[in-house]
Amino acid sequence: MIIRDDIRYVGVDDHDVDLFEGQYVVPRGMAYNSYLVKDEKTLVFDTVDARFGETWLANIRAEIGDAPVDYLVVQHMEPDHSANVAAFAAAYPQATIVASAQAFCMMKNFFGTDFADRRLVVKEGDTLSTGRHVFAFVAAPMVHWPEVIVTYDTTEKILFSADGFGKFGANDVEDPEGWDCEARRYYIGIVGKYGPQTQALLKKAAGLEIRTICPLHGPVLSTPEEIAHVMKQYDTWSSYSVESPGVCICYTSVYGHTKAAVMKLKELLFAKGCPKVAVSDLARDDQPEAVEDAFRYGMLVLATTTYNADIFPWMRHFIDHLTERNYQKRRVAFIENGSWAPAAARVMKGMFAKSKEIEFVEPVVTIRGALNEISEAQLSALADALAGIRP
Repeated sequence: MIIRDDIRYVGVDDHDVDLFEGQYVVPRGMAYNSYLVKDEKTLVFDTVDARFGETWLANIRAEIGDAPVDYLVVQHMEPDHSANVAAFAAAYPQATIVASAQAFCMMKNFFGTDFADRRLVVKEGDTLSTGRHVFAFVAAPMVHWPEVIVTYDTTEKILFSADGFGKFGANDVEDPEGWDCEARRYYIGIVGKYGPQTQALLKKAAGLEIRTICPLHGPVLSTPEEIAHVMKQYDTWSSYSVESPGVCICYTSVYGHTKAAVMKLKELLFAKGCPKVAVSDLARDDQPEAVEDAFRYGMLVLATTTYNADIFPWMRHFIDHLTERNYQKRRVAFIENGSWAPAAARVMKGMFAKSKEIEFVEPVVTIRGALNEISEAQLSALADALAGIRP
């Protein structure tokens, strides 16, 4: 892939990975992006996953033959990007390794060396010239590791954005859902906890003229419309703002009675004009998808059974996923089921005790086994309350 006449894509697509980072289902695979700049001095941005080292080095050789590489810029030390730093250093013994000070500390841990005799430590505001290109380094700590730097090509107005603006999916597989869906799931799942840090990076990016974004995962973004859109989406996601009007309902159900209440609520909400109701069975559906929906919409309904005087394990796991990602600025409602001592709503509310700007919507629907006239009336009242809220 040609980014510019002298900037080429040398990354790889992974069609064998089943779980990215050991937890995210990636049915369309994954891309590990790397970029090569052919200038008076040759520079490479980032390596790739350990399994693709030979393929990646072959991609570099396909672009420059036996010519040397002068610089390897390591923007992010997560192993899906840095695993081949040592292999690169062996293949190109004259090359200088460029990274932040903290990245070199991590290299010592990963590779047993910090390349002290051939390293260049860079920080915010430093620049590096390869001839025609001048690269400016921008610190991006906790987006989403502390050592991260991103790099701005002041010549071509390209932002090499590390894990920022990435998405799930191999680049050679068309995504029928476009950029947003898998980029949203990627951001919220992996970076979502660090909204303030992402906001800080966005403020820095706002001061740059950006014509192209080259992330470490997903497609290169190269039109003004694409760039404006992804910046807007990242601003929404990292500020924890509501993206779309609608209700997310997440539930667990042992014998089907809680599920029946959820399906009834969905029916009532649609009848009252709710534009979107996204429903997830937390025991069967992909939890990161449910987390994505909980952040996307302004209202969340949690429905579960009282279980061992607590809540059903999949629901506890799900709420933990939300709160550890700083879930906030949302309205949350509860449906609890307990045949003799319902306690699920109290437990779930308590799990949000440290969350910011969470408004609990009344009434709580309490089911004692199966829906009856009392719980159905509560369900109808909850539907009225949710339908009357404008996020």
